[in-house]
Amino acid sequence: MTTETTETTGPAGPAGAAEHLGSGRPPAGAARGPAAVLVVQHEGDAGAGLVGEHLARAGLRLDVVRAWEGEALPADLGGHAGLLVLGGSVNCEDDEAAPWLPGVRALVREAVGGEVPLLGICLGGQLVAHALGGSVTTRPQGPELGAVPLRRLPAATGDPVLGGVPDGALAAQWHWDDVDRLPPSAVPLLTGDSCPHQAFRVGSACWAVQFHPEAEGTTVAEWAAEDGERLRASGTDPEALVAGVRDAEPELRTVWGAVAEAWGALVRARADGSRRSPR
Repeated sequence: MTTETTETTGPAGPAGAAEHLGSGRPPAGAARGPAAVLVVQHEGDAGAGLVGEHLARAGLRLDVVRAWEGEALPADLGGHAGLLVLGGSVNCEDDEAAPWLPGVRALVREAVGGEVPLLGICLGGQLVAHALGGSVTTRPQGPELGAVPLRRLPAATGDPVLGGVPDGALAAQWHWDDVDRLPPSAVPLLTGDSCPHQAFRVGSACWAVQFHPEAEGTTVAEWAAEDGERLRASGTDPEALVAGVRDAEPELRTVWGAVAEAWGALVRARADGSRRSPR
């Protein structure tokens, strides 16, 4: 597990990063550090990005498990006030290709049961759905890519994380699979023309999104370079997709930066409540 602190100097993104290895749990008797978020990362080009920037700026510690490199997930969420599960290209049920996925699903269920703030992004959102009784399928119409407008659903009003997202807000998309059936008791919050389940909430502290609130143009350009050959073969122009995301970047940073801050505030409140609780 690697603990990351990101410093930003302006809207262009991170100017530098300091990293050190850490267990995520301070030694006995040590002074309490910043509230910690456990971050599950599935591949090298799908990091916490914009979301991570805002969480670090809010004073939260990011304990990143680079699962694809063989770093082990913790057995539980002890010592963490939030769980952030990132995106990736693996199918959410492919435990053979990604043998850490059962452990992620167990952490998802622990977070929901314990009301630990959870945010699942793209693959992370699909893992939330799968772990809690929903289902995920490959999109028969092909992938949803680029900057795509979303629509608010009635339950978004008053939602503590996504309530401020304006109708028609653009979001960066890059996915070949969709959640096709929500978990029992899930509350749909955002939808779209091509993908009905763009965001949903389960319980009081779990949010899952199909899009990429952490991504901006540079990240999408990396994905387009990786997938460019098969996109061109299907008649899709990857350069146009990247250009669309770059054009939308000011809006993406404003809208999804605010969402990251709202979720981070819940993590901080959870940590503060735990610290005040009697032992």
